[in-house]
Amino acid sequence: MAARDVSFSHIYPIGLIRLAATVTHGYLEIEDGFVLVNGAKIHFQRAGTGLPLLLLHGLVGSAKNWRRNISFLSRDSNVYAVDLFNMGKSERVPGLDAGLEATADRLASYMDAIGLDQADIAGHSHGGAVAMMFAARHPGRVRRLILFAPANPFCDLGNQLIGFYQTRFGVWFARQIPSLPRRLKATALSRMYGDPSRMSGDSLDGYVGGLHIPGTIDHVLQILRRWSVDMGLLRSALAGLAAKPTLLIWGDRDRAVGLNSARQLQRTLPQSRLIVLPGVGHIAFEEMPDVCNQAMRDWLINPPPSEGHAPGAPFRSQPVERNVAPEIRGAA
Repeated sequence: MAARDVSFSHIYPIGLIRLAATVTHGYLEIEDGFVLVNGAKIHFQRAGTGLPLLLLHGLVGSAKNWRRNISFLSRDSNVYAVDLFNMGKSERVPGLDAGLEATADRLASYMDAIGLDQADIAGHSHGGAVAMMFAARHPGRVRRLILFAPANPFCDLGNQLIGFYQTRFGVWFARQIPSLPRRLKATALSRMYGDPSRMSGDSLDGYVGGLHIPGTIDHVLQILRRWSVDMGLLRSALAGLAAKPTLLIWGDRDRAVGLNSARQLQRTLPQSRLIVLPGVGHIAFEEMPDVCNQAMRDWLINPPPSEGHAPGAPFRSQPVERNVAPEIRGAA
């Protein structure tokens, strides 16, 4: 079973964790609440029924990043969009280990807290790296993976910027980011889109809402300081994902995690499928939500590669939206 019976008071301990008001979007009700994980309050949004699906945001992101996906996915899945530890609305814990392995193990504790034995995991960017490490360290708890341009050891596109934030001036600059004008933050985010005109007016809030909370920038800087070490650990861990059905979704205009690394990652994961979206940037699920939602749903409800395809065989491509012709590749 993917879920265990857990009492409501266990998920929202009275006197310790508050349950925010349920938000209604048309017919859909999204629960907005907190759960206690290793003594810290972790925020999440939940909707739908079916097999559990965890959505993990990228660096400096939040559960809000998935606002254009939760409703569709909840038709078939029990969706949990999580504010990762020390991010979003989750409680800040000073000195928390920011490494990939520690973050992956805390994700296992989160699943314990909400009563899930197993789940599908979708992750974006740094959240995708967390998802891969989690699947390698806790393979029995992951059914399938969906990775949107995950940070990976085959990409060196951001090494110069990561190195900058490890300098004294870079650390100083990072601490100024929360107070920068909103217009500048919006400009920076628009560069993550293949077509900046697709950036909706509420996109920015999902990335800057938690930056002003003390401890957020410190945690991000810890992640960046460990980047090289963590990518080395992830490279070693990838062998443990050889049998895990994995959907890779990339935009061909991704300026953060290059498409070349997508193809190398696909070759490393025999049970993977790569969808390349033309004209799309780093945040495909926000930029082209209809396309990505359908691709995610198809991946979750159809037989995995090990059941429906011989190793190395091409996958049948099915367009998911008019005027969009994604490049779809099976295992290399």
